[in-house]
Amino acid sequence: MGEMSEVGRLVLLGAPLGNPADASARFREVLATADVVAAEDTRRLTRLARDLAVTVPGRIVSYFEGNEERRTPELVDVLAAGYTVALVTDGGMPSVSDPGYRLVRAALDAGVPVTAAPGPSAVTTALALSGLPCDRFCFEGFLPRTPGGRRSRLRALAAEERTLVLFEAPHRIAGALADLAEAFGPDRPAALCRELTKTYEEVVRRPLGELAEWAAAGEPRGEITLVVAGAPPAEAVRPDDDTLRAAVAAREAVGLSRRDAITEVAIEYGLRRREVYTVVHS
Repeated sequence: MGEMSEVGRLVLLGAPLGNPADASARFREVLATADVVAAEDTRRLTRLARDLAVTVPGRIVSYFEGNEERRTPELVDVLAAGYTVALVTDGGMPSVSDPGYRLVRAALDAGVPVTAAPGPSAVTTALALSGLPCDRFCFEGFLPRTPGGRRSRLRALAAEERTLVLFEAPHRIAGALADLAEAFGPDRPAALCRELTKTYEEVVRRPLGELAEWAAAGEPRGEITLVVAGAPPAEAVRPDDDTLRAAVAAREAVGLSRRDAITEVAIEYGLRRREVYTVVHS
């Protein structure tokens, strides 16, 4: 390792999803200067560095789900000694459904600065390619592995109005899509994004029912990101006039002025204040 500084630094590297040309200049720079590179797959990192014509002079160590609990304190010691550690996963940003959160938290708790060299993200890439609304979305990562747990989680998400982004393994995607179609309805628009930025990139945009049939007919391979349209907004039901009058009266009974009572009732039911005022004074 190179000469240490007074304060170490953890750098999260946004790795290409598949196409090495997507690596940023800063990604290359950090790889070429970090004292330690912690990689989810050291062999994949070595291939990527070769493709980028980057020499990695620092020590390369593995950091994956199976060893992160043990390896984290070792890396924190390196950081505390003043060295720079770069963290890279197989694709996208560390911590986003990949190893990294444990090390980030431990570094922050140790007073070590944490920064990032932003890069590709399967979440936002799939979202942009899906053709579904992108202004508001939520990321659910991987669904529970068991069918029962998956169905329970999907029932809880069925009313979510934001576009939903999920990761799923190829051998579970057919079952997941069947459960999605049942929980969300077969007509809910969706997009299955496979092997993003790679040679066999594919985006299949169909309603959930059709996607489930498509996946069952031939199991898709590769890394899969699923984007599902949000639930249509529930139509608000306007209460009848007697209910509005009673709601205002109840607030007046506990000491609110009529003006404030009308304002609160209007906010509660999503109505214009003038509308509630007219009902109360009619």
